[in-house]
Amino acid sequence: MALDVDRVREIAERVAASSGLEVVEVEFLGGGKARMLRVFLDKKPPDAPGAQTDPLAGVAHGVTHEDCANFSREFGTILDVEDVMPGSYTLEVSSPGLDRKLTKAADFSRFTGSRIKLMTREPVNNNRHFEGRLESFADGRLTLDLSVASHKSRKKMGAAAGQKIEIEFANVEKANLVPEI
Repeated sequence: MALDVDRVREIAERVAASSGLEVVEVEFLGGGKARMLRVFLDKKPPDAPGAQTDPLAGVAHGVTHEDCANFSREFGTILDVEDVMPGSYTLEVSSPGLDRKLTKAADFSRFTGSRIKLMTREPVNNNRHFEGRLESFADGRLTLDLSVASHKSRKKMGAAAGQKIEIEFANVEKANLVPEI
């Protein structure tokens, strides 16, 4: 029996949604007896259907250890009962972390105002590496304010540092949040 990646993701999303969570990413690693299924979860954004918020603060809190443990139990049981993951595997469930990947258009909308690092597929102004504050995301284009970049990133960006730049979402190869502590 072959691994049905879409079925695994569908089950993960269904289990997560029932707890006010969202699946950020599903990874399959290794092979043979060392196979690993890794699922990254986060709380649904406060404005998303099914999101759980703190009625006093009005904002969603990050995913907890308890959220991960509950999801792992329920998800792992369904995978085993339905034999979706043939053979042995290790299930790892965690939050995406402070430097989470941004992959979907919804991620860029949700994290508008946050500091991000990204790499483009094709150069923009002779550069593929950028760091800045995500000012906006609309019509498939994101606007970055590069003036907030770290000193190291400013050196890499050269003349573009300190400016605002627009990048097509389709040109984004990789993007992550930059933790601001």
